[in-house]
Amino acid sequence: MACRISELVLDCADAERLAAFWSDVLGYVEVEREDDGSIMIGPPDLGFGGPLPVLVLSPCGAPRAGKLPLHLDVSATDRDQEAELARLLALGARHADVGQTGDESWYVLADPEGNEFCLLRSRVRPV
Repeated sequence: MACRISELVLDCADAERLAAFWSDVLGYVEVEREDDGSIMIGPPDLGFGGPLPVLVLSPCGAPRAGKLPLHLDVSATDRDQEAELARLLALGARHADVGQTGDESWYVLADPEGNEFCLLRSRVRPV
C-alpha cells in the first residue's frame, strides 16, 4: 500500500478571498468550514477522500516571509493555454517574475495573496 495526497493546506491572511479565487480556478466548491476560520474546498460531489485532493485555506496571523517552498501547477481542461491565462488573470491572478527567460512553455502567476503557481501548456482531461 501507499499514501496519496488527500489535502493541500495553504496558510493565508484571507481564507474567504483565497477560497473564492481557488474555487473559481479549479471549479471547486466549499466542502467545510472549521471554527478556526479554515475553509475546505474540493471537487463538486466528491469532497474529501475523492480522486482529487481538497484545498484547505487556513487563516494565519503571521505574515509569510519569502516564497513558498511548494507551488501548484495547473492545466486547463477545456481550453487552450492562452484562453485559460486570460480567464485566470480576470479572476485576480497576476503575472509573477521568478527569473523566467521568456522561452518557458508555462506561465508563472500569483494568486491574490502572492502565492506563486504555474499554468502549464498541456491540457488535461477533467476528472
